[in-house]
Amino acid sequence: MRRMLTVLTIAALLLSVKAANVSAQGREGASESPRPLRPVHTFSIVARDPATGEMGVAVQSHWFSVGSNVAWAEAGVGAVATQSFVDPAYGRDGLALMRGGASAGEALQTLLAKDEGRDVRQVAMIDARGRVAAHTGAKCIEAAGDHTGASYSVQANLMSNANVWPAMARAFESAKGDLAERMLAALDAAQAAGGDIRGRQSAAIVIVKAESTGKPWADRIFDLRVDDSPEPLKELRRLVRLQRAYNHMNAGDAAVERKDNEGALREYGAAERLVPDNVEMVYWHAVALANMNRVEEALPLFQRVFAADPNWRTLTPRLVKSGILPDDKRLLDRIVNVGRRAGNKK
Repeated sequence: MRRMLTVLTIAALLLSVKAANVSAQGREGASESPRPLRPVHTFSIVARDPATGEMGVAVQSHWFSVGSNVAWAEAGVGAVATQSFVDPAYGRDGLALMRGGASAGEALQTLLAKDEGRDVRQVAMIDARGRVAAHTGAKCIEAAGDHTGASYSVQANLMSNANVWPAMARAFESAKGDLAERMLAALDAAQAAGGDIRGRQSAAIVIVKAESTGKPWADRIFDLRVDDSPEPLKELRRLVRLQRAYNHMNAGDAAVERKDNEGALREYGAAERLVPDNVEMVYWHAVALANMNRVEEALPLFQRVFAADPNWRTLTPRLVKSGILPDDKRLLDRIVNVGRRAGNKK
């Protein structure tokens, strides 16, 4: 009898969510994406770095591709995490309201007032001024709750216990480093405290700049997803480290364009220290040195890359036509033949 009542209760809850979703599809500005009929997202953090103004969302779940619906952020506007019986419209419409001047709290209350499924939603928002707001519906599956602090909110549902979100808050507040590092610390703390009662499958992080450049693709400092992994947080950390390295590479390229050679080399060196086994980063560092007429420094790097994969040696002459290396036969011969034995210069 108890099992039958449980089944009937869940069925009634799903029907109520389905009805709310059908109703929501008819409201102005509603998302056209289909609404899931089960809770698909679990613990997350929205936060802003007061020092830089950067804002973002980080999340882990026992659900495939959690980042595709939970995490929303826009430079100069704010960030949103929408989870539990997720309605992605909270992300899109929440950002639109904040873009129009609403605070995080005003945006959240406006959307909740229109949503008949509010009791099964869990949503957190932060705006560009660091104001935060969170909502955990009364019917979110336990353990569920949220905690807001200075420039952040942590929230979780379907947890193994009620210690998860307090652990996230403590970790975020005590962690050192930039916003990405502190948000990852919060996710790690959630998992260590027990995490999702179902386990783990996917994770994501999105961090945007403090102000919009008008180019959304340039405003995202991190936009990473682990869609399916037995260790999503470990994989997410690996990707964050790799993204940091490529951010340094991009900064190095920008320094080259400004003819700031020393700045470029600092950035390239920082990238290589983060991922020392990435031969592509070493290669482009060597190319930059060659273009600076620092050939003696470049040659050992080229040799290291060519030893790892001879295709880079084959690629090198092709850079001349594209203007990436100078049309200098003597220089090109020195580069291409570095590390080859005498008489073997094919």
